[in-house]
Amino acid sequence: MSKVLGAHAVSVDGYITGRDPRAGHGLGDGGMLFDWYFDGDTPSQQFDGFKLSEPSARVFDAAAGRVGAVIAGRNTYEDSEHFGGGSPHPKARLVLLSHRPAPEVTEEQILVTTGIEDAVAAAREAAGGKDVGLMGGGVVAAALRAGLVDELILHQVPILLGGGKPFFQALPEHVRLRLIEAVPAPGVTHLHYEVLR
Repeated sequence: MSKVLGAHAVSVDGYITGRDPRAGHGLGDGGMLFDWYFDGDTPSQQFDGFKLSEPSARVFDAAAGRVGAVIAGRNTYEDSEHFGGGSPHPKARLVLLSHRPAPEVTEEQILVTTGIEDAVAAAREAAGGKDVGLMGGGVVAAALRAGLVDELILHQVPILLGGGKPFFQALPEHVRLRLIEAVPAPGVTHLHYEVLR
């Protein structure tokens, strides 16, 4: 069965955006969380236009290459201007998890309004045997609460943002992790964890 993973760029103090994220400015003042996408000389094999350091390209492409569908929450969807009617991943279908109607959803996108379990099921079907990626703190928290997350990859950027949207929201209990790999790279450290159940 395919795995469910969350992979996010995150500040050392745990934020995935800076202050004041909104439509058209989805990262608020936290855009530097993604500088490592473009600060290297190794082109990504998964995302056109990304030029990463060699260690970052290896980690990023390995994770991105596994993903066949991405689940995003409504806030991420709105702040990202509906991903232009497509997906945040060039080779993976978008599943939008929302508790309210979304008339702007296109034929390339899948809307699920009945909860994270159904969103993961729809994403697994759309992924065609590949893994399911989670995008946004709310989606990751909901999937962790439901016991659906297999792996977390934190691309930890050496900055303290001091505010913004936190990656991890309140959870009803501790979630134990096992470090699989830690890869230091220019401007980022890639931390790959297995979620222990």
